Amino acid sequence: MHADLSRSTFRPERHYSAVVVQQGRVQLDADANEQTAIQLHQARALTADLIGPHGGPRDAAGFRVEYVGGRHDIDTLHIHGGRYYVDGILCDADRPAAGVPVPAEADENDKGDEKDDGAQAAGQATAHWTYWDQPDGFRDPEKPGDRLPSPAQAPFVAYLHVWERVVTAAEDPALREVALGAAMPDTAARAKVVWQVLPLALADLEIEEPEPSKNTVREAFTRWAGKQAVSSARLAARAERPGHADEDPCLVKPDARYRGPENQLYRVEVHEGGAAKDATFKWSRENGSVVFPVDELDGTWVQLASLGHDDKLDLDVGDRVEFTDTAYASRLEPLPLLRVEELDLPGRRVRLSAEPKPGVGRLPHLNPFLRRWDHHEGPRHKGRTTTLRGGAVPVTEGEWLPLEDGIEVYFAKGGAYRTGDHWTVPARTATGGVEWPTDQARRPLLRSPAGIARHFAPLALVKGESGAVDLRLAFAPLAVDIPAADEATLAAEARARQEEQEAEGDPSGGRSQTTAEAEAAVEPTEGDQADKGDN
Repeated sequence: MHADLSRSTFRPERHYSAVVVQQGRVQLDADANEQTAIQLHQARALTADLIGPHGGPRDAAGFRVEYVGGRHDIDTLHIHGGRYYVDGILCDADRPAAGVPVPAEADENDKGDEKDDGAQAAGQATAHWTYWDQPDGFRDPEKPGDRLPSPAQAPFVAYLHVWERVVTAAEDPALREVALGAAMPDTAARAKVVWQVLPLALADLEIEEPEPSKNTVREAFTRWAGKQAVSSARLAARAERPGHADEDPCLVKPDARYRGPENQLYRVEVHEGGAAKDATFKWSRENGSVVFPVDELDGTWVQLASLGHDDKLDLDVGDRVEFTDTAYASRLEPLPLLRVEELDLPGRRVRLSAEPKPGVGRLPHLNPFLRRWDHHEGPRHKGRTTTLRGGAVPVTEGEWLPLEDGIEVYFAKGGAYRTGDHWTVPARTATGGVEWPTDQARRPLLRSPAGIARHFAPLALVKGESGAVDLRLAFAPLAVDIPAADEATLAAEARARQEEQEAEGDPSGGRSQTTAEAEAAVEPTEGDQADKGDN
């Protein structure tokens, strides 16, 4: 998550069930975040154990897919509302109802018409999403790679891709509390479930049958999803004695390793995916959380809403920035990392080394923003200088690569890299090192990415105009009617209790002593009734 965190401490293998707060102690963001992670892990694990890898409620299962042939060779899918669970993660496909605005001022004679127009607008709300307007898909009809397979290429599988990403006030201004003032930093971020309905050719599933059965498609999809969900990339991190230690003995202890100016959470993130020869990465000492909302783009000049809150969180000439928006953050596609060439502090403007990619950041409702990264060209290491590619650092496997202040990372050989996969490395001045697992010989251990965790579920085998075969699974509610009591059984039980009490010589018939005495005091005896008759 690109959030301003101290570190991430949730480790499911440790089997912690709760975070216990102690009195008089300092409270950290990591503790609260771990409690949330524990509860989320428990809830999703339970849901997945009960439902299975994926499924929806029988009477409200979402993501029913319907193929619709479009005009001008632009086909689409209708994605119907409801709920569906993928690996325990709730995905909601219900489309929010369209709001009805307050009618404009009008004459008395027009009020009835305005009311009818508003009701008509509310009644015309679309009850489903389409392939092109799904909320987190951001598919573009102008891109051939985004289009659905043609009818000649049918059938294909429509599947659900689910993952999570963090959203800050830079992407959702509604998260900012305006009462705090524009000069104050934002508060908490949000984790968002992203679901995307995407097409997959049968060839990718290694299915050669023209008319495969449901079970054949599901089994092939499970094998494909298993390969996609697990990343083969692995990384290790360590802190070595900085090169400037001997030049600056007053600031660096003789036995120190990491001696950065303060505690940091380094983020190493894959930028361009693929094999090692093609892959690149970027890194940030602030977990990639330094972002600047964009007000306007004019060529290479970018108008920002602010330039940061202090010297540590601002921009400088030479910084590498990623100009992106909500759409591209959800598409997980790498964009060129541009260099800051010039700053106009009074005007809150920066000039970039090149104009951002066409189609990115031009729509205000997609909340464009700049994200700062902290890598630079160089420094010289082992006789060579690091040269950036596309503004990012090329991946070199099998050797330690320097970041800064003694922090080094190591990519294992033979990895396959995916855009967005990342590792976090907490660096601490108190220990002069990084928090990274080691073996008994204190050698850093290779670890898989901390994210992105990707989840998949098949929805339908789409056969073009011939329709679609539903591949979803459904479950019934566990609750059932309470059976009506058997009156004969109840009567028999009552007689048995009465006979047992009579056998034990209980004159009260099972009543308490107080109740029996009260009834005796109120009810007249046979002698009393005889006396009343004589009178």
